[in-house]
Amino acid sequence: MVIDNKIKFLPINISILTISDTRTIDNDKSGDLLEERVKTSGHNLVYREIIKDDFNDIIRVVKGLTNKSNVDVIITTGGTGLTGRDITPEAMKTLFEKSIDGFGEMFRWLSFKKIGTSSLQSRALAGVSNGTYIFCLPGSPSACKDGWDDILLYQLDIRHKPCNFVEIMPRLNEHLNSRTKN
Repeated sequence: MVIDNKIKFLPINISILTISDTRTIDNDKSGDLLEERVKTSGHNLVYREIIKDDFNDIIRVVKGLTNKSNVDVIITTGGTGLTGRDITPEAMKTLFEKSIDGFGEMFRWLSFKKIGTSSLQSRALAGVSNGTYIFCLPGSPSACKDGWDDILLYQLDIRHKPCNFVEIMPRLNEHLNSRTKN
């Protein structure tokens, strides 16, 4: 990974959502890990919550966060598996204006190197909604560590070259501007 130290680090505002019927703030190891990584990297944690695996609650909370001007990125953990209560991808897909297919593909590729074909069970995904990046990671601390350490740490750093998500953040809502002009 190439970090251009001639460019000044730009902290962004990140929210963390744990989607689970069983986790609490006292036992949310994945949320704790992500919070520590966000803060250690120099970004701002602006919101953290645990919400149940409920389709409408997920949409309500995520949509509310995408409407806040101080939220640049939402990272979710949990609800990406295959069981009946795992509905994070289904909920998020209703909100995405654009999907970032490479995120899920890269996450599974990295996971394959560690857990082999079990990586097929991950439905990690990402997209953009209302100018806000949304990254959905599995619920295990190991998956959150891999997602942050191997992908998000770099893509959420404006100094990462040849490109990164931060440098194009100001342009995420261009499609809205072009619609109002026509």
